[in-house]
Amino acid sequence: MAFLEAVNALSGPLKDLVLSVTRAGTHHIGQSESDQAEIVEWIRKAASGDVAGRQITDLEALLTPRTYIVSNYLTAADVAVYGSLHPTISALPAATHHAHPSVTRYFDHIQSLPVVRGAADALGSVFAIVPFDLESAPKLERKVEVSAKKKKAATAGKAAEHSEPPSAAAGEKQPVAETEGSGQKVQKKEKGKGKDAAAGKKKPAPGGSGKNAAPVEDEGEPVPSMIDLRVGRIVEIMKHPDADSLYVEQIDIGEETGPRTVVSGLVNYVPIEDMRDKYLVAVCNLKPANMRGVKSFAMVLCATHKDGREGGIELIQPPANSKPGDRVYFEGAEFENATPLAQLNPKKKIFETVQPGFITLESKEAAWVNPTTKTVHRIRTKDGVCVAPNFIGGSLS
Repeated sequence: MAFLEAVNALSGPLKDLVLSVTRAGTHHIGQSESDQAEIVEWIRKAASGDVAGRQITDLEALLTPRTYIVSNYLTAADVAVYGSLHPTISALPAATHHAHPSVTRYFDHIQSLPVVRGAADALGSVFAIVPFDLESAPKLERKVEVSAKKKKAATAGKAAEHSEPPSAAAGEKQPVAETEGSGQKVQKKEKGKGKDAAAGKKKPAPGGSGKNAAPVEDEGEPVPSMIDLRVGRIVEIMKHPDADSLYVEQIDIGEETGPRTVVSGLVNYVPIEDMRDKYLVAVCNLKPANMRGVKSFAMVLCATHKDGREGGIELIQPPANSKPGDRVYFEGAEFENATPLAQLNPKKKIFETVQPGFITLESKEAAWVNPTTKTVHRIRTKDGVCVAPNFIGGSLS
């Protein structure tokens, strides 16, 4: 078998690590023939020293848009790349980690996965965990591709600008056509000053991508539209190695960077068989939190029976035909077109303030009830309303 042949060419500790994580080549070896071939190629590169010998800058460019080295899930290739990089990364001064944030983020993600961490710890200190200060890491800048039409319009705009008659008053500001990329820069500079200009923008249809939606300010009373809800699908799940009540899931929420790692305390309530490949609603803008050594980057929205956890917990389900990444929003003119916050500020207790209004109706539909006006705002996507399979009058969290 090509996979085992490639693994056997690895150095002793790295070979042991890959075999342990893959259970002797039976797991994490690729879900398609093309993925399997690419995984074998990466393992061969690791064996030949090509990965360890690469310039960090080369890997930085490769890993910027990726969560995993092959496809959108953990594979043996990630284990081999992680093990090959370990001597280099562990020897770097901490001050240099932020110089290559994508490599740092990737390395830390792989070393923190329970299946990798457990196998690495069993081998002693050779793959000891490397600490990173990710809170201080710079934000990655990803370029927005401009369509051919917008490029043409921008070129025409520049040509018109250069053809302006020289008699224009010196120092007079001339209007400039705004491309998608430049618009982002202008928006950043004019933050807090564009309320009047925003009034002239078109609102997106409910359930759209929300790119032009009215932004929600992190000020005033917390409202449910500050919460970023999206459809997700569990693509991989396992029990937390250090916590009997926790699952560790890989959830696809439609991001180019791949699935997010999510830790959920559902072992005692939802069988693992009922979690696999499940579509759900994810809370995506909570601050990442360490859960018994595994960092969780979202939360699964669940309904709890009206009599409490003893009555059961179940996943809130999006409408049929939903896709990972679909926007989930609250009905009502004040919420449907609002853009959620990039990240909820834990000090402001936004989710905790809004959460008591979450409920499942007599129809089992998920909703938020305004505590002041008692108006009901169902939780939905463009395709329909999200529901609890069985619970009426349950709370959501």
